[in-house]
Amino acid sequence: MRPRALMFDLYGEYFRYNGGAAKLGALTELMGVFGIEPATVRVVMTRLRKEGWFDSTKSGREVSYLLNDKSWRLLDNGRARIFERHFDEWDRTWTQALIDETALDRPQRARIEKALSWWGFGGFGGPVWFSPHDREKQLREELTGADELRIQFLRSKTADLASDGLIAQRCWDLGGLGADYQAFIEEFRPRLARYRRGLGGSAALVEQMRLMQHYRRYPFRDPDLPETLLPPGWRGRAAHEVFTECHDLLRAEAEPFVAAVTAQTAKGA
Repeated sequence: MRPRALMFDLYGEYFRYNGGAAKLGALTELMGVFGIEPATVRVVMTRLRKEGWFDSTKSGREVSYLLNDKSWRLLDNGRARIFERHFDEWDRTWTQALIDETALDRPQRARIEKALSWWGFGGFGGPVWFSPHDREKQLREELTGADELRIQFLRSKTADLASDGLIAQRCWDLGGLGADYQAFIEEFRPRLARYRRGLGGSAALVEQMRLMQHYRRYPFRDPDLPETLLPPGWRGRAAHEVFTECHDLLRAEAEPFVAAVTAQTAKGA
C-alpha cells in the first residue's frame, strides 16, 4: 500500500470524525503497523503539507497535522463516490458535459477530464461526455475559474431506450467493469466468515485499508447506470454489498485500536 494513499485513508476513516487533526506520533505508530518507517511518514506529511493538503501546528516538539478546506473536500467527495451509490429509478434524463476545446492546453484538458471521470461521466467522443445523474453542481465546485468556464451542461433525452443503451456501451467499459466486480466478490466474500470471528485490532486495520484501496478503483469507473442499461447478470450491486459488510465488520474492530494508539501517543507527548 502506498504511504500517501494510506494516509488519506486513515484520515478519511478515523481522524475526520475526531476534529480532523492527528499528532505525528500517532500517525507514525499507525503507519508502523503497515511496515512504513517513521522517516517515510515524516517525509510524506511534509510533502502533503507543502502541497496544501494539510495544515500543521506545533506544541513543544510535537507536530500535529490538520485537515483543511482542500483535504476536507477531497475526503467528502471521495466518500460520497465510494459509499453513496445510486441504484434508484432513472427518468431517462442524461446530463451532457460539452467541453469548449478552443485553445485548450494539455494540462487544462487533463484536469477537466479527470474531474469528469471522478464524478462518473463517460466520454462519448471528442468534447462530449455523458452521465445518467445530475452532477453539474459538483463539477462546478471542483472546476473553478477558467476550467469551469470551459464546460457547458445540457439535459437531454433520447428517442428510445435502445439509443440510451448505445450511449452506455460507448461511454463505459461495462464488460470489463462487470468482470472486475465478479473478481472482487470471489476474493472478499469468502473472507466474511473470518471477519465476523474477528482478526484483532491491528490486523483488522490492515485488512480494512487493503479493502478500501482495492474497492475504490471501481466506483470511479462506474456511472451507476439504471438496471435497464446494464448487461445481464450485472454484479455491481452485489459487489457493493460485500464491500460494505466487510468494511463495517473491519472498522468496528479497528476503531478501538486506532483510538487506543491515538490516546497512548497523546499521553506520552
